[in-house]
Amino acid sequence: MRIRTLDAAMVLRYRCLLIDHDDTAVDSTSAVHYPAHLEALRELRPGRTPPTREQWLLRNFHGIMDYLEGDLGMTQAELVREMEIWRSWTGTHVPPFFPGFLDLLADYRSHGGLVAVISHSEAGVIERHYRAQVPPFAPDLIFGWEQEAGKRKPSPWPVQEALRRFGCPAAEALVVDDLKPGVVMARAAGVDFAAAGWSHQVAEIEKYMKAHASAYCARIEDLRALVLTPKPARA
Repeated sequence: MRIRTLDAAMVLRYRCLLIDHDDTAVDSTSAVHYPAHLEALRELRPGRTPPTREQWLLRNFHGIMDYLEGDLGMTQAELVREMEIWRSWTGTHVPPFFPGFLDLLADYRSHGGLVAVISHSEAGVIERHYRAQVPPFAPDLIFGWEQEAGKRKPSPWPVQEALRRFGCPAAEALVVDDLKPGVVMARAAGVDFAAAGWSHQVAEIEKYMKAHASAYCARIEDLRALVLTPKPARA
């Protein structure tokens, strides 16, 4: 992460950022999640034609458990094995952060912003990704897959709990995510939503996000312009 010269004449449009991790902060589908699923299919569904990367993104967009339990018909034992394979990949691979994302978080925090991560990855894995950076960055809160089912995204609970701990009203918070569960969660919690359009360009996902997001950010620079705004000139 490069060191930036901060502009003191900036204000925060939102006091709290509630950010997704996979394919929002880090490029993890290509580096971790897609190859992990291909390995699981080779073991659990040998002979089945695997999804393309775009098809895999769409499966995640609509809900990964619907795909695993519905489309693939995985038993409970197979789901456990799928999770074991996934954890073997997440435990040994650190995906790269998208260029400029950590700079944005550092600048946002330097102006008093609060950062919570709400993800389907596990909190320990997310922490490891942030600690591996130079310099490291530590989100203020992390809500991951280790939460019980009713408290995981798309449940509004992680947003509500983060805002409760921060003492931040919903009107001063922004959810940033690349997939539909983030939209559903933000809507249920009454919080603005920004779509992370920089990580993948899948037409169905892009169309949905543009229709349902408060803002569509095709680049990280677009998110920067959304959350960090110049102070108005004095009269």
